[in-house]
Amino acid sequence: MTQHFLKRFLIWRVKHISERQFILLLSGVIGIITGLAALAMRSFTHFIQWLLDGQLAQTVTYGFYFVLPTIGFAVVYWVKKYVIRHDVNHGIPSILYAVAHQKGVMKRFQAYGSLLVAPITIGFGGSVGLEGPMVVTGAGISSNICRFFHINQSNRMLLLACACAAALAAIFKVPIAAILFAIEVFGLDLTLSSLIPLFIASLCGVFTSYFFFGSEVLIPMTITRAFSLQGIPFYILLGIVGGLMSAYFTFVYEKINAFFKKITAPYLKIVIGGALLGLLIYIMPPLYGEGHEIINHLKEGHPELSLSKNIFGWDLSNSWIIILLLAGLTFAKVVATSLTFGGGGVGGIFSPMLFMGGVMGNCFARIINEFPILGYKAALPNFTLVGMTALMTGVLHAPLTAVFLIAEVTGGYSLLVPAMLTAAVSFSVAKYFNKYSIYTMELGRKGELISQNKDQSILTLMDFEQVVEHNFVPVYTDMKLREVVMDVVRVSNRNIYPVLERETGVLKGVILLDNIRHLIFESDYYDKIAAIELMQPAPATIVSGKDKMSTVMDKFQHTGAWNLPVVHSDGRYYGFISKSKLLSIYRRKLIYFTQ
Repeated sequence: MTQHFLKRFLIWRVKHISERQFILLLSGVIGIITGLAALAMRSFTHFIQWLLDGQLAQTVTYGFYFVLPTIGFAVVYWVKKYVIRHDVNHGIPSILYAVAHQKGVMKRFQAYGSLLVAPITIGFGGSVGLEGPMVVTGAGISSNICRFFHINQSNRMLLLACACAAALAAIFKVPIAAILFAIEVFGLDLTLSSLIPLFIASLCGVFTSYFFFGSEVLIPMTITRAFSLQGIPFYILLGIVGGLMSAYFTFVYEKINAFFKKITAPYLKIVIGGALLGLLIYIMPPLYGEGHEIINHLKEGHPELSLSKNIFGWDLSNSWIIILLLAGLTFAKVVATSLTFGGGGVGGIFSPMLFMGGVMGNCFARIINEFPILGYKAALPNFTLVGMTALMTGVLHAPLTAVFLIAEVTGGYSLLVPAMLTAAVSFSVAKYFNKYSIYTMELGRKGELISQNKDQSILTLMDFEQVVEHNFVPVYTDMKLREVVMDVVRVSNRNIYPVLERETGVLKGVILLDNIRHLIFESDYYDKIAAIELMQPAPATIVSGKDKMSTVMDKFQHTGAWNLPVVHSDGRYYGFISKSKLLSIYRRKLIYFTQ
């Protein structure tokens, strides 16, 4: 019944609604649904945090900070194993993987998996953010809606980006920054065909947020002190510090996650990750959860509201004690985030970056203000916000998103100039250490990243199996010229023949028709010349499952060949790729991609 109704609807849609109009309609629907999912996830998380952090840990016993992460990781593990029954990957990389490897198709559980386990992770103290899971949930919903309505690949990827924009817009109420985030992360072109659906999805996400939460924002901010030229050297220095801290963030994140990948026992990961994270939170409670509260306290000039909860009992009237605690939080946040992922938690790195960048900027400003000899009084709210810009730019390699996020959060553009300056410096420093952002690092190193490099993106989207041809007649090493002519050349319409070992099928070389043409009519040599004597090495070989399409194209360019053999990793012959077919498919993909 459902299939019949869907078929009739699709037929009606084709007759009455153009493809362009339908995509615009879907972008709005996806924006609203993603906004609702984001708000549901946020509410569920805040309820768990209120119950455990606000009621249990602070009113019953402080020691609960030590055990809550381990309990949370165990609950997440059991939910993934027995409820979702799939491993839930965290954050934007899972979406980029779906785009690069699965043509934008995401599994059904990805539409609800993060919605269940991310609030548990954060509610029990996981030091990660909700933005990544919200984006994955929205993308999963978008992908499955696209599958339901049989949307083609290019529009499917556009609607995935729409879901990402809607999620970020719903969280922060920043429609422009959300659009720029989708463009920078997914490498979309700035064309009307992509911008209008992104605008619609982003606005629908914001409207949904306003409908349920009113004008309340996650990080309320009012700038009371305008930017002055006197602060330029200090913002440049903040950009350098931000770039270095971005490199530190990426380095620590990679190393700790590599350590946990070596541990195969899930319960051992839970115990190690939970115990170490619990210890960190016990020492520094502001590391509990997302950490937006401390950002708000810092920009209001009341760090003691968050820092007073420390086991040291230090006197917070001493400004250097506050600076020391803030510096400790800055360096410890990425460790806590990485331990959360290592222990099996699900979340995103967007909030940890905001936390780390905001605390870093505030700490930096306080250090400046301790030296009146410098002749400059740093405004704490300004440097807190611009610090977020510096770290977000350095870690994500998304300067436009970072700059406009700050502009929209503050409700104006008074910090636009220092934010742009700091972002440019931070990006340059961070790019020196890491070619790819933390989202794209793994795919970028494998050459599987869809980016704004259109040539690379098209090659990534090309299907390897689609370009391999198998209608080449093989020659075996034990053949004589007679068998080559009668059994191979006579029946083949190709001018190149792979030479294989009969028992193993391993490729030994190739025979070109041009090289044996003069012998075809010399019947006296038919039983005297062995096939192996006619063979020559292949100009290059392509390894199936290992060589990417960019590598294949490079091999054709370097060898000048028109046909190259494809082998398995053990050397067994698999087929050929011809330059003419490769370029033909490349051209079709180029037309499809640009449309």
